[in-house]
Amino acid sequence: MADCFYGDNPGFTDALTAAKVPFVLALKPHKGTWAPADQAHTPVEAAGELGWRSPSRPGRWRRVTRRFRDGHAEAWWAADAQLGGWGPDRRLRLVVATTDPARLPGHSSWYLLTNLPRPRSRRGQQANLAEVVRLYGLRNWVEQGYKQVKSELGWADFQVRSDRAIRRHWTLVCCAFSFCWQAVLAEQPAQPAAPTAQAAPAATRGAQPTGHPGGTGRARLVAGGAASGAGLADPLQRSAALLAVVVARAPADTAAAAA
Repeated sequence: MADCFYGDNPGFTDALTAAKVPFVLALKPHKGTWAPADQAHTPVEAAGELGWRSPSRPGRWRRVTRRFRDGHAEAWWAADAQLGGWGPDRRLRLVVATTDPARLPGHSSWYLLTNLPRPRSRRGQQANLAEVVRLYGLRNWVEQGYKQVKSELGWADFQVRSDRAIRRHWTLVCCAFSFCWQAVLAEQPAQPAAPTAQAAPAATRGAQPTGHPGGTGRARLVAGGAASGAGLADPLQRSAALLAVVVARAPADTAAAAA
């Protein structure tokens, strides 16, 4: 996850694609791109060409349901749009998701760039519209954790320090964040998520489940080792387990396959 890199950064998306890393990234609604004069030039304009008239005549829009952790659900609409070199059958797809295709409200409309292909068969790595929307919904959890790390725990308070001091500062902040997670899990233990047939996300591979939610076999340790030669506890051993807990408590369930 990056703070300042989005789908409109070609160098970032090209690097992810070259590394064969699947992604769902946001685009700025009015970010202009090259296209013939008679075609759309921004994501908003591309969304306006999707043929919405009414729920009974949705054009290329498809209804998707977002389910949240507290149990409530919201009806959204999503569609594959065409913009410049992005399209349903291109290497990169432009997916628009919104609560209102007619008005495209800014607070509840997403313009997403992804390299996950449209479903064509039951084989391979594929993503339908509902799954793309679900995946991007995880960003709210990432943003919440990042805001806590940056604001409450002082991630950005490293100015006027040497490189080594900055790295030590960030390590201590990660340790503090791990302590906070450990305290929350100890006070409010959650039931482990039911196993599924899906492969674990790459970020959670290597985490070994135990009786403690998000545990890695060292459930009572916040940091299981020390950084080589630095004399500091290594929070990275805990981070994979913490991320696994975030995924397990995601705000939306895995989307059902498209009809």
